[in-house]
Amino acid sequence: MKKVKSILICALMLCSFQIMALDKKVRFSTSEPDAKIWVEGKMQGTGQVDIVVPAYACITVTVEKVGFLKGIIEFCNKPGYNAPPKIFQYKMEKDDAYESSDATDVANVDIELKVKKNQDEAWRLLTQIITSYVDAIEITDKETGYLRTAWVVKTFKQATIRTRLIVKLGNASPLTYKVKLVSEISEIPNASVKNDEQFKEWDRVLRKYKPIFGELESRVGN
Repeated sequence: MKKVKSILICALMLCSFQIMALDKKVRFSTSEPDAKIWVEGKMQGTGQVDIVVPAYACITVTVEKVGFLKGIIEFCNKPGYNAPPKIFQYKMEKDDAYESSDATDVANVDIELKVKKNQDEAWRLLTQIITSYVDAIEITDKETGYLRTAWVVKTFKQATIRTRLIVKLGNASPLTYKVKLVSEISEIPNASVKNDEQFKEWDRVLRKYKPIFGELESRVGN
């Protein structure tokens, strides 16, 4: 008897929801008035949009702005979920990777360093300066003028940044080296440095490495 009553109650609740079920409108806004708002992968506007959540469905809203963490919010309009609110404001959070870096045109390109010292002295200074920024060197060969550091990895809330330095001999006379600061980003927090496919070139550099070219120029180039 109790089982029958339970079934009847559930059936009545379901029928009640079916009778009352309607599309729900949400006035969605963000703390950043120029943030882009995407609904189910389609751009809907910036700052504030009216979103319709169909009956018996869930939708995903994505919020994006350069310098801020991406926001992903889900609204569901079906049994077992809280009803979508009529008004919803999403407070965006600063991107800690962005805040810790600077845009630069020296990332991932060969920068020519003209050397006025002899090769032995230049190589000694190059190695000394580079190891003051990066602890581990993977490959070093003074005779061929090639040096590559290990990756240095830093993890942020929504990203992993890896950085390394590569030095190649440009010309023997006059003596020049090509120095590349490799800066790459993965949108996967705690991504493994070994998973190359998860990283892409980044046009920003962590501030720790920004002074290196000025130091190389002043100590090795002069």
